[in-house]
Amino acid sequence: MEPLRITFLGSGNVAWHLAKAFHSAGHQILQIWSREFDHADRLAQEVFAEPINKLHLLYPIADIYILAVSDDALFDLALDLRLRESIVVHTAGSVSLSVLRPISRKHGVLWSPQTFITGVPMDYQTMPFCIEASSPEVEHTLRELASSVSSHIYSIDTKQRQWLHLASVLSNNFGNAINAVAQDLLKQHDIPFDILHPIITMTAEKIKQGNLWAQQTGPARRHDQKTIDSQRHLLADNEKLLQLYDLVTEIIQDNTTRFAH
Repeated sequence: MEPLRITFLGSGNVAWHLAKAFHSAGHQILQIWSREFDHADRLAQEVFAEPINKLHLLYPIADIYILAVSDDALFDLALDLRLRESIVVHTAGSVSLSVLRPISRKHGVLWSPQTFITGVPMDYQTMPFCIEASSPEVEHTLRELASSVSSHIYSIDTKQRQWLHLASVLSNNFGNAINAVAQDLLKQHDIPFDILHPIITMTAEKIKQGNLWAQQTGPARRHDQKTIDSQRHLLADNEKLLQLYDLVTEIIQDNTTRFAH
């Protein structure tokens, strides 16, 4: 495909990675907009773009405007921005495609269920991109753009994307929080968290092997009530964590019993 001219509105984690990825793929990053000029400037220097902090300074010649901002800021931009003949996309997991309709008749979504951290390298080739568009023409352009970076492209509509975003929160954010709780528990009892690194890594690897309920192990899966009672006793002074333990135990038992039948 011909290189595209891209302008980013936003300079946070998502913008940093996407701008770097598309720049490395040969596309021209025209401008980086942020309300904080120094934030725009830092990213702009990475991808040889122009930093701006006023919407009226946006060049009207970009092929695609990527709104990589928070959900709240996205709705604000929908009130202030008008780019009728340009492709405008957002990168949010839980926001409808239709929020962009007032900005441009050509609009879409370019979202990846990934954790983005500024400055932390990523393998963009393995990054999944979920796209949705207002027309086949826009979808084709977004697919071409995403394909210049990754080979994992999916057509996902707004409802599917909302469910996928929820699943991402459960597996990534909630999963990390539970590991953090485990880390805290071990720290309280002077036990190195490094001991759990191999089992955490193995758990992550097992997701590639099929039905996860079939791979479930542990006392809840075995209905080992003696061990469950013993562990509940250890958590007796931590009401919230005990509630979490009981709830997850129930979920495991309900689903592994269902799978067994």
